[in-house]
Amino acid sequence: MINNSIRLVLAFVAVSVLSAQQASPLPTGPLAFAGFAGEFRADGTFSIAGPGWPAMKGTWKADGTQVTLVLAPPLANCAGEGRYQFRVADRRVTFDLVSDECMPRRMIVGGSTWRPADEKVIVPERRLVHTAAPKLAPLSAAPSAKGAWPSFRGLEATGVADGQNLPDTWDAKTGANVLWRTSIAGLAHSSPIVWGDRVFVTSAISERAATFKPGLYGDGDASDDRSRHRWMIYALDRKTGRIVWERAAAEGPPLNKRHIKSTYASATPATDGRVVVAWFGSQGVHAYDVNGTFRWKVDLGRVDMGAYDIPTYEWGPASSPIIWNGLVIVQCDTQADSFIVALDAATGAVKWKTERQELPSWGTPTVVTTPLGPELVTNASNFVRGYDPATGKERWRLGKSSKITAPTPFAADGLEVISSGRAPERPVFVVRPGATGDITPAAGATSSAGVAWSKTGRGSYMPTPVAYRGILYVLGNNGVFDAYDLQTGAEIYRQRAPHPGSGFSASPVIADDKIYLASEDGDMVVLAAGKEFKHIATNPMGELLMATPALSEGVMFVRSAQSVFAIGLRR
Repeated sequence: MINNSIRLVLAFVAVSVLSAQQASPLPTGPLAFAGFAGEFRADGTFSIAGPGWPAMKGTWKADGTQVTLVLAPPLANCAGEGRYQFRVADRRVTFDLVSDECMPRRMIVGGSTWRPADEKVIVPERRLVHTAAPKLAPLSAAPSAKGAWPSFRGLEATGVADGQNLPDTWDAKTGANVLWRTSIAGLAHSSPIVWGDRVFVTSAISERAATFKPGLYGDGDASDDRSRHRWMIYALDRKTGRIVWERAAAEGPPLNKRHIKSTYASATPATDGRVVVAWFGSQGVHAYDVNGTFRWKVDLGRVDMGAYDIPTYEWGPASSPIIWNGLVIVQCDTQADSFIVALDAATGAVKWKTERQELPSWGTPTVVTTPLGPELVTNASNFVRGYDPATGKERWRLGKSSKITAPTPFAADGLEVISSGRAPERPVFVVRPGATGDITPAAGATSSAGVAWSKTGRGSYMPTPVAYRGILYVLGNNGVFDAYDLQTGAEIYRQRAPHPGSGFSASPVIADDKIYLASEDGDMVVLAAGKEFKHIATNPMGELLMATPALSEGVMFVRSAQSVFAIGLRR
């Protein structure tokens, strides 16, 4: 009789558990995804909340492995239902989009994996894998650095090179003042660099006809191109544009995604006249000597850069390597872990590596020369930071930046300039060199012991500002063009560049009192530097422009979506 009673109890428990599982196929306890908290209750209600996003409440109903979500009350444009496939494993639930016209719900839920709120997040240790050529011969001495534009935005990222004597106008169709044009296969936003008689560019060549989406828009979607690629480095003859050598640094399917406006080769290479180094994100850092002989590569592992608050929105890397004093310096800020690393330019050996508590970032690090010695400056969301470039030791940090950072730090007239353009902060910081500790201005203040001045609401989103003869110029993606007194921050003018069209992603450069702005639509706008806004010319290139031009010994090298142009006077 007792055994029968036990059997009845066990049967009742089994039926109860089965009923609960059928009634609640989703985990019913508090869940977490990135900064979001969510709960799918057994009574068929759910809630999702996260900083900066509207709170969502409503009902859910499962049918097999598909769940339907309805908001109550609905948000604007969210009265309809959202449908998702789901799968549960180890108390985690993953949602894959079926259909949902509600943008905020779709952005948060689609592709997300929710874990129990009390589960500790464990970040796997990142391993850097180094591979070198079997026999590394000593590097040859670099040719003269005269006219060198060695990395993104030139020497120390200033974007300035006087003594060019460039024409005001040219014509890509007729060839007037176009010295040469060379087609480059693939898709890339990386900028050209120059040393001696070589121009270096990179590209990523897809098995399919890869594209990107230019323009002014807020979509955060990733490209669906996961086809096999070849990541290329090209060396061009600077006088003729002839391709002297090309190397496939990596081949295979992309290991990270890219934004629909980006490419798999958005980072600009760097050279010191001895080696040329390219970073292709999850495909690794690759080094060749300037004659095309392989030296080394370092696999940094998979790098995941994207929306800081919704990690399923993956955008890919864009920060470029730099070379300083025999060190290749790479800034790698990802969703899981962030660090900056220095590699030996000749061998690829790790010289130092500094961990950072950071959100994903896209700005290129810069070593600026100051009266107090060299300073490595990095732009990122939690803090702008200054380091000792020889050791990687942090010297100072500056908060109150944007949650998305892309412009590159640079120095001019004894000051360091850092900006970023995501609202609401959109700061411009002008920092005094030699700072130590936390130099963040106090609440309500715009300066501190280390900050000469700062502004909010005026920073650029993609283009890096440029300074020339005491004036700081800031170009917005939408073509708004500001000029400030570099020492004081006083506004000189606020204008709009002619023909903004799809906007500006490339950074401005300056030569001989002329400012050059490359628009996404393919126009090269020429403005006069100075306190008066003056439009000199607009030169259509006939191809989309996303990369920043390089200036070297009387020639402006312009990278378009399909080509490299050499612009200059025939001599």
